[in-house]
Amino acid sequence: MNLFHTISKAIISATMAFSFSTGIAADDTPRPTITPTGRALIDGGAYITPSHDRVADGAAIPEVRLGAKLKYEKWEASIDVSYAYSKIGLRNMWIQYNIDRRNAVRIGNFIHQYGLQSTSSSMKCTMEQPLASSLYTPGLQLGAMFTHYDPRWYVAASAHVESSALKEVMNAPLFNQQGYALLTRMVWRHAPAGSSSFLHIGLSGGFATPQRRVEDGEDIHDGFTMSANFPTKVAQVKAIGTTVDHSMNLFKFTPEIVAAGGRIAFEGQYFFQQINRRDGLRAYRTQSGYATLRTLLTRSSYAYVSSTAQISRPAPGSLEMVADYNYSSLTDRRADIAGGRANSMSLTLNYYINPYITARMNFFHTHSWGMDSAPGMTLSGIQARLMVLF
Repeated sequence: MNLFHTISKAIISATMAFSFSTGIAADDTPRPTITPTGRALIDGGAYITPSHDRVADGAAIPEVRLGAKLKYEKWEASIDVSYAYSKIGLRNMWIQYNIDRRNAVRIGNFIHQYGLQSTSSSMKCTMEQPLASSLYTPGLQLGAMFTHYDPRWYVAASAHVESSALKEVMNAPLFNQQGYALLTRMVWRHAPAGSSSFLHIGLSGGFATPQRRVEDGEDIHDGFTMSANFPTKVAQVKAIGTTVDHSMNLFKFTPEIVAAGGRIAFEGQYFFQQINRRDGLRAYRTQSGYATLRTLLTRSSYAYVSSTAQISRPAPGSLEMVADYNYSSLTDRRADIAGGRANSMSLTLNYYINPYITARMNFFHTHSWGMDSAPGMTLSGIQARLMVLF
């Protein structure tokens, strides 16, 4: 906690020194502007399951972040210090150059674009992202990304190294052995400015080389590990998961759709992934998907954000109900790999109290089965979250 306190104090001190600046000096010389950023999640959950030895009711603070964002002419930068589950780490840490109003290049550690859920947890209307998305959508990764948007199109292309790269960034021999991935996302939309009715159709694709795997104390780069927890942060329990060895490469794609009219919106994705394998082993193929129906119970309407290709956060004071169904599978009998399957349904009530505070109430029911490494499990729960974001 001392390290977290020290880093946080340094960030806040630097922020206070610049945050009140207008960005222009007395001699008309541009100055950098620095603004504070932060996030705190407070969760509570009660569960219904025959496997009470694996989960327990309770409360948690899944994450607290403190950071700052810098802007200077065409440059932007961000850094976050995160405290989650008694661990401290750097999260968003990137530098961006804005070529013009609609084109930008970003490098650092951030969420790369691959489908609808390529955004922070604060933007996920289902409280926790669907299991299918957890399996295939990369989280924070070290790499570079180009983005373009205009009234009709949103395009992103990026490259990143595997998740363990941040641990080895100061160890050249191991860092140079990291697997890498290429991702792209393309979205066409009909979203007139100021309209509450819009349509968005997109397609994302990805390619990756094998990741680091340790076997008998030896580093081997021939595997892909995929897993997803049950959709709650109070109890951290794996729902499905597997590791595919003897791998050569991975291909994946996901079509996505968003449609909205006034106070009703729909979001959905389908995921396909294939891992090609060595030594005459059959390719491993998986498919998953989810569908989400959103409705605003108050008089406000949905709006669209062209620069990020997603539905914007509802207006302050809005009350929203979200229903979601998800099917996920990591089992391919032809490849003789049983990573398990899961069905999940959820109902979430979101109250956007003001621009900085959101309250969520969520009910979910998830059933997983067929995973070789662990028994199946049915978990239902009611959970609540208070989120502060600035």
